[in-house]
Amino acid sequence: MIDRQQRLNELIGLSHRLGDPWLEAAILGEGNTSARASDTTFLVKASGFQLPTITEDGFTEVIFEKVLSLLEADDISDQAVKTCLAAARVSQEAAHPSVETILHGLLLQLPDVEFVAHTHPVAVNAITCARDGEKAFAGRLFPDEIVCCGPRYVWIPWTDPGAPLARRVHVEVQRFLDEEGFAPKVIVMQNHGMIALGPTSASVENATRMMVKMCKILLGTYLLGGPNTLSPAAVERIFTRPDEKYRERLLEKKD
Repeated sequence: MIDRQQRLNELIGLSHRLGDPWLEAAILGEGNTSARASDTTFLVKASGFQLPTITEDGFTEVIFEKVLSLLEADDISDQAVKTCLAAARVSQEAAHPSVETILHGLLLQLPDVEFVAHTHPVAVNAITCARDGEKAFAGRLFPDEIVCCGPRYVWIPWTDPGAPLARRVHVEVQRFLDEEGFAPKVIVMQNHGMIALGPTSASVENATRMMVKMCKILLGTYLLGGPNTLSPAAVERIFTRPDEKYRERLLEKKD
């Protein structure tokens, strides 16, 4: 059984760390985080709050079923989405949830996913905003990237935030699940940012921080002829090595 208060405390801590200016992942009201609160509800950042200073009042508990109904709704106009998200709140006194709440809801339904963080790191967006961004993200560069971020990312072409983006992510993540048999650790969105998802707050933080490092390295490789990516066989070897799996589990527990 999930301890709601403990989960909320972890979410606040995660948000503060991802909002720390040194990471350059979110400024002003950018970014949003979430965590499963129970079998039927989840906590998500409310609109207008900032990650580095957010407190308990900055998170709203919402009902999965009501939020996810928007994935199949005929009317996904801005007003319809706003009305539905307001009605999905467990407490009608709570702040209005982020426009990306639908996205968080669907990702928290994936296997072994308990936390989600959407940020806009400068280094990551230097690539998502590039003409060859998708191509640049196609290969893996070093072992720790594979351990923390997975053997492959989900790439999302530019899509309007909110319900349209959630629907596109739903399609692409399902394709990833069908092909790989497990949930992705990282989703990158063209001209937008990244999403990290995983079983613990530590795993989500690790993936975000490692993506920032990887993108800085990737950008640097273009000064010396471009990236020298690992072979598919080498990526698979790192991803399945017992010692790396053991290290991955340890890193997921570290907070």
